[in-house]
Amino acid sequence: MKLDVKSIPANIGYYLAGFTDGEGSFNLSFRKRKDYQMPWKISLCFNVSQRDKVILALFKKHLKCGTLRTREDGVWYYEVNNFTAICGNVIPFFNRFGFLSAKKKRDFAKFKEVALLIEGKNHLSKDGIARILKIRETMNDGGCGRRKYSHEDVLNYTDLRKSSETTRQAHTEPKTAMSCDDIVRSL
Repeated sequence: MKLDVKSIPANIGYYLAGFTDGEGSFNLSFRKRKDYQMPWKISLCFNVSQRDKVILALFKKHLKCGTLRTREDGVWYYEVNNFTAICGNVIPFFNRFGFLSAKKKRDFAKFKEVALLIEGKNHLSKDGIARILKIRETMNDGGCGRRKYSHEDVLNYTDLRKSSETTRQAHTEPKTAMSCDDIVRSL
């Protein structure tokens, strides 16, 4: 459901934005995928974690998207990782209810920039992935060494995948009138 940000009471909106300013995070992750045109699924995620579920339930209620879960240690977290909800709910919400800290403003601006690149299908090319990686390196203090795949891992795997696909296509023998693909086999 697309969010009507004008319907959110200002006191609630600014409270949630302030809470996000201190406890929230805008993230970007890469996951290997063999079934994608490019070998990576790029995911945007907004999340907030807290021991108090009530505050996080306010996010879910007013942003009209996301999931609320608990971990074994008793910490609750609210997250939105659906691209449509990110673009239609999360970004409009924080465009209206901004942040005070320079760091959160900067991370959110970069988060929006990546969303626009993905929306424009730029993530489907090696140059687009390289551009997204450059943005990612400057978000959340560079990831503080917590990233599963480094900049080099992503680009090298992209090159490897493309070169092996090219090699596979180059070694495909031309079909003849009686090639194996034309033989009908019965059980």
